[in-house]
Amino acid sequence: MSKNLILREHVSVIEKPIPQIMPDRSSRILHSSTLQLLRIHFSFFLMPVFWFALSQLVFISSIRSVFVFIILHLLVYPASNGYNSYMDRDTQSIGGIKNPLQPTQQLLYATILLDILAIGLSTFISGYFTAGIIAYILASKAYSYRGIRLKQYPIAGYLTVVIFQGAFTFALVYHACSINKTLDIPLLPMIVASLLIGGFYPLTQIYQHEADVKDGVKSLSYILGYRGTFLYCGIVYALAFALLAFYFFYSLKSDAFYIFTLGMSPVVLYFLVWAFNVWHNSSKANYVNTMRMNIVASVCSNITFITIFLRNYFE
Repeated sequence: MSKNLILREHVSVIEKPIPQIMPDRSSRILHSSTLQLLRIHFSFFLMPVFWFALSQLVFISSIRSVFVFIILHLLVYPASNGYNSYMDRDTQSIGGIKNPLQPTQQLLYATILLDILAIGLSTFISGYFTAGIIAYILASKAYSYRGIRLKQYPIAGYLTVVIFQGAFTFALVYHACSINKTLDIPLLPMIVASLLIGGFYPLTQIYQHEADVKDGVKSLSYILGYRGTFLYCGIVYALAFALLAFYFFYSLKSDAFYIFTLGMSPVVLYFLVWAFNVWHNSSKANYVNTMRMNIVASVCSNITFITIFLRNYFE
């Protein structure tokens, strides 16, 4: 072999880039499935109870209100959603996600971290609020955890959601956001908050009957059937409206009831149209129409209660 050839080969070896061995950082990167299944955007659907409670306060602590909003909507609710998805491992559409990804162990760790942060921040508000947040977290875990799984029982699962997302959350917000951290919380608005959740929640289950049964879950909506779900929700909503009318007029807040009635009219209209369509064709009880109902109800509820809040605050 010639010296020139040996030299060229030697130079070519030197010029080849040395492969870089990079450390595996995948465990430190937030997985797309984790971010998706936390469903942070879903907190918007649960936000009306916060604004409802805030709108009924006369003297408000602005700083604590911001903290409460963050704790509930950016920590507690996403952790609850994520834990539920970790336990369910859904392969079909779920609330707010048409094509859910499969969860990893990271999702479980993320939910634990969010719960710890929520409890830690709650201690800066009050002992009662902290105890309430812990109770909410435990209830949400009992709802989803395979060893207990309250969601598999139509009544127990329904009541867990209605009480904790409704009356219980209203009480927490009312207490924590009031200027004096009051424990004198009005009972009737708490009941109304639960009725508003209770009149809506079965509708979110209406497209999941088949998937729920395969997973051993018999939801209230499944027990009631398609038509029964709409009849039940209509009755509960009507009761919520009646009690809210009584509360507002009794409290000399008739203007608030008129704002509520006007603001919620698109929800009632969409509900009636959708109920009519499902009544004649059960295939209309699908994911797309359910999410539209979710969006219409959430947008209208939030705008309505924010309007009442701003009117009271700047009055």
